[in-house]
Amino acid sequence: MKMQHVTIQTSRFEEEVAFYEQIVGLAVQRDMRPMGRNMVFLSDGPEDTCVELIENPDSADAGNAFLSVGFKCPDVDKKREELLALGYEPTPMREPGPGVRFFFVKDPAGVNVQFI
Repeated sequence: MKMQHVTIQTSRFEEEVAFYEQIVGLAVQRDMRPMGRNMVFLSDGPEDTCVELIENPDSADAGNAFLSVGFKCPDVDKKREELLALGYEPTPMREPGPGVRFFFVKDPAGVNVQFI
């Protein structure tokens, strides 16, 4: 089986869309906004696993602090510096083993986003 998507419900919908487009580099693959529903699916390509964002004003982003989504990036040090310059608060770089380096940053809904 292939994982289709991870769903994040948020009261900060537009900020979430901007984060996953501008910071993570994903593109909208399916957009339900023209049909009156604030819901989008973003990924690297049409056949890839998506991040599904759904606006839910009542969510209060509950539970998102316990969710983590990881993305491989070409230069983890450069990505961390970019986020610092934009005012985000990434964690210190972690190196749990040889050749493995990563950090986390919270998206606008409080989800822990890992850059590896």
